[in-house]
Amino acid sequence: MEPGARAVVVGGGTMGSGIGALFLGHGWSVQIVEPAAAARRSLPDRLAGACRAMGCPSPRGTVAVPAQLADVCWSGVSLAVECVPEDLAEKRAVFAELARLAPAEVPLGSNSSSLPISAIAGDLATRSRMLGLHFFMPAHLVPAVEVVRGEATDESVAATAAAIMTGVGMKPIHVRRDIPGFLANRIQHALMREAIALVDEGFASAEDVDTAVRYGFGFRYVAAGPLLQKDLAGLDIHCAAATTIYPDLHGGTKPAPLLQGLVARGDIGVKSASRRGFYEWDDASIERERARYERALRKALAILRDEESR
Repeated sequence: MEPGARAVVVGGGTMGSGIGALFLGHGWSVQIVEPAAAARRSLPDRLAGACRAMGCPSPRGTVAVPAQLADVCWSGVSLAVECVPEDLAEKRAVFAELARLAPAEVPLGSNSSSLPISAIAGDLATRSRMLGLHFFMPAHLVPAVEVVRGEATDESVAATAAAIMTGVGMKPIHVRRDIPGFLANRIQHALMREAIALVDEGFASAEDVDTAVRYGFGFRYVAAGPLLQKDLAGLDIHCAAATTIYPDLHGGTKPAPLLQGLVARGDIGVKSASRRGFYEWDDASIERERARYERALRKALAILRDEESR
């Protein structure tokens, strides 16, 4: 960590607090801009919990929670990351304000998971210092971050942001061209389209699909990504299987009826009032599953960190 390193995070929700905790856990001073009073009040507890999950008994850096961007102190800030809801108009408004307030040398990153960075930047005069910094939930535990160049992003800005990410223990993924969904979400949505279709069309239950991924091919992904794994297994085998399977894969251009129906009913998972999604939930099962999920992520992260240290 650079002495006195400072970051600004815009938005103190799930992603913003996780990203803030990531910097705090590595000794940075962080300002998290959050207009909602209730979210500001809950931030210290959420940040402390995330830091504990990272293995830090308490935050190593300092945190301030201004209510608006106009209250941010920009002296010494090395990076700003926007984490507001996935709405193009809202993100463009935030970046227009960031472009006006942030010193010219500060890279401006968006945690957008699907909106093209070039669309968010629009015609801002400072769009050359704008880029995507797409973290994965929970941001303080999942080590990957996509560094996405927009049409106007300066290559040196992307390199600076990637170096900062490496410095706080992250694994930057360089996405050289700005496309919807970037890299990881395109791969993930291709998988999800097929997974939901298999349930929707009665081939399997949600439980069996999840088991097929977790205990089947997904089990190997901590050890090797899909392309490396196929090199190890043999591309000839994959090519032969692809000839048979590809013509029968789901090719829909809209979300599956099952998914649309769940969303229309408000059955969107653990955060819904119905406590339904693909599974049924209650307070106890949500708490158990979140704790199990976090333990599994920490163990997987320990495996990757151990490999990197060798």
